[in-house]
Amino acid sequence: MKTTNLSNPTEDLEDDLRPEYEFDYTKARSNRFAGKIDKSQVVVLLDPDISEVFTTTESVNAVLRALIQTMPARQVSVEVRPTA
Repeated sequence: MKTTNLSNPTEDLEDDLRPEYEFDYTKARSNRFAGKIDKSQVVVLLDPDISEVFTTTESVNAVLRALIQTMPARQVSVEVRPTA
């Protein structure tokens, strides 16, 4: 196996980032939206053709509520699995 001897390993770790990628963490702020997420809401991704028709939250919810009313009542079934 060929080994490479480095005289000083820190020489190779020079800062090679462009200046526009440098970030001054002293000016950073905490995420102001972190505490405002409503845990009861669910995010659903719509396909592009669907999102062209349903452009607002209200329109999506109205159609889903109408669909729910046409569905048969959901029966809750409990599956019992044998234990070993």
